[in-house]
Amino acid sequence: MTAPEAPRDPGAIEAIRALAVVIPAKDEEALLPRLLTSLDAARAALARRHPEVECVSVLVLDDCRDRSADLAAGRLEAIVHLDAGNVGAARAAGVRHAASLLGTHWGARAWIAHTDADGRVPPNWLTAQVAAANAGADVVIGTVRPDRLDPRRRRAWLATRSATPNGHVHGANLGVRADLDAAVGGVAAMTEHEDVDLVQRLRGAGARIVASNEAEVVTSGRLHGRVAGGYAGYLREDLMARREGA
Repeated sequence: MTAPEAPRDPGAIEAIRALAVVIPAKDEEALLPRLLTSLDAARAALARRHPEVECVSVLVLDDCRDRSADLAAGRLEAIVHLDAGNVGAARAAGVRHAASLLGTHWGARAWIAHTDADGRVPPNWLTAQVAAANAGADVVIGTVRPDRLDPRRRRAWLATRSATPNGHVHGANLGVRADLDAAVGGVAAMTEHEDVDLVQRLRGAGARIVASNEAEVVTSGRLHGRVAGGYAGYLREDLMARREGA
């Protein structure tokens, strides 16, 4: 983990008391169950380590036509249905709904943990974000690891790895203090790169940003995702082009 870009006076740090997990999804019935199972473990670890933190999970089904709602029923605090076909709008809707659930707890003491429905979070995912926030971070940029890559792409991906996190932004592993998220206007309604856009605006607003590999999220290694670019596009084209041009 790297230190925050602008260390905060310890006396000014607001300890986290509320946490919202936001999960956008579009037709992810094949992979959603593993995400929910992994999230159960992460939430259990949070409850043991930080019983003072109220946690809610919101699944946003955007233009979803499969059985995701049935698979998630009863496993989260809320399932929001949307017909935007826009991952940024879905994340923003999830944040708004979480804010309504947490009520007076929302603000400087609330934290938003973004992930994706096709991933798998580690058991320490939420506790690591809370620890970083309580140490002064306003934003945590986590690393991801794609699964099921073909051997050639796996070698190319491994070549991009280093001992320290590189700060690349992934919506599958991103945490933000709720009051700062609101201050910059939240997640924009973008079909891709909404996560990068949000972090750029937070950085411009002076947020203390931490890049961390302490709680790496496993994400789908598929080469054709729900949007034209995104991480699937990176794995399909950009990763190999970078490797071949090295």
